[in-house]
Parts: sequence; structure tokens; C-alpha cells
Amino acid sequence: MIALRRAADRGHANHGWLDSRHTFSFADYYDPQEMGFGSLRVINEDRVAPAMGFGTHPHRDMEIISYVLAGALEHRDSLGTGSVIRPGDVQRMSAGTGVTHSEFNASRSEPVHFLQIWIEPAQRGVQPGYEQKHFPHEEKRGRLRLVASPDGAQGSVAIHQQAWVHALLLDGGERVAHPLPPGNLAYVHVARGALVVNGQALGPGDGLKVTAEAELTFEQGRGAEVLLFQMAPPAHG
Repeated sequence: MIALRRAADRGHANHGWLDSRHTFSFADYYDPQEMGFGSLRVINEDRVAPAMGFGTHPHRDMEIISYVLAGALEHRDSLGTGSVIRPGDVQRMSAGTGVTHSEFNASRSEPVHFLQIWIEPAQRGVQPGYEQKHFPHEEKRGRLRLVASPDGAQGSVAIHQQAWVHALLLDGGERVAHPLPPGNLAYVHVARGALVVNGQALGPGDGLKVTAEAELTFEQGRGAEVLLFQMAPPAHG
């Protein structure tokens, strides 16, 4: 079963320096039907004005992934980490027992456009940690490149959850098929461009909630950049 989440139906907040679209309930946007999907809790599409950003603030018990689409995002945290995240970079911060951090547009002239993603961890109270890796565009061209996983497989960043995040660039006649193990959930988010997934036409900011499907097919891409979140069923017992 596939449920469409149109970009226009997302929450929206415009603070002048920040223009943000919320796929799931976040801050002042609340929809009891959109509290997340599986362990995926937040997908925020943020555009931050030059030299502006989020001052130091706390997090705990969350896996936070930043994915930059354009511009440069400067990160600093209480773990002593300081870095600049650019297109192709994936940053993972495990908040665990508690961490504070700030995020600012590293440019004084150009906006930064990025996705901030929150995934609920499988266990609370883990040691806070940070990781950042670069994934060249050619590794995502016409194929799903694993960028986050429970065990850091294939050079991906490691998260404390049975969830796998893939990135894909798709254009023209390229077609990609991805099998889904029984019981797995998936969420498809179109970061930009357009494509067709399992017969459903999608545009920028659109998403698909996927349950009980054996396979996903990605085709008819037009400048598409896509994130696929795959999640194992929750453990019982």
C-alpha cells in the first residue's frame, strides 16, 4: 500500500531568516495524523538566509541527519565538533544522553537549503556522537547509495536504529528497482526534481508512505534527487 503526501500539504513556517516545510508535526505545526512514520519522526526542508541560523539549543535521544542540497551549513556542538556541511555531505549527530549544538548558514551572501531528518533511536540514553561523510554525486547517479545504516555498511554513517537511508539521483531513461523485505516500511522523499515511483508521479517535496510492498521502482526522472528511508518492523517481546 502506498499513501501520497503532497508537498503542499506539509506544515509551513516562515520566520524571515528561515523558511521551513515540515513533512511531519513539528514546532507550531501539529497534525495528529502526521506524527511520523515508523521510526522516522522529522523531515524538515529548511532554507536559511545568509549569515543566519539556529543558535545553541539542546537535543536528546534522537538520531539527527543533515543533508545539504545547496549552499553551506556550519555546525558546532558540545562534543567539540565544528564543521561545514556542503552538497554531497551527510552529517549524523546522535543526541543520546544530551547534546547542544548550533547551525548557521556559512555564507554571508548565499542562502543554504538543506533537509534536517530525525530518526528515533532503538534505545535511549546512548553516548552522544557525531559523524560526517561525503558521497559524490556519481555514486548516487542512477543507483540507490546507502548513506546511513545501523552498522555503517558500505561507508555510510551509523545510526542507532534498524533503519537505512539511501540517496538517488535520477534522470532520463534510468530505472532503479529496490526490493523491500516483508514487514519493512519505507518512506520516499523527493528533495528536488520529479520522477515516478511505483506508477505515482512525484514532484519536489512530495513523499510516499509505503507499507506491504515487495518492491519500489524509480523511473522517469527529471533532475530528481530522492531520499529513501527503509525501516525494519519494530521488535516485540
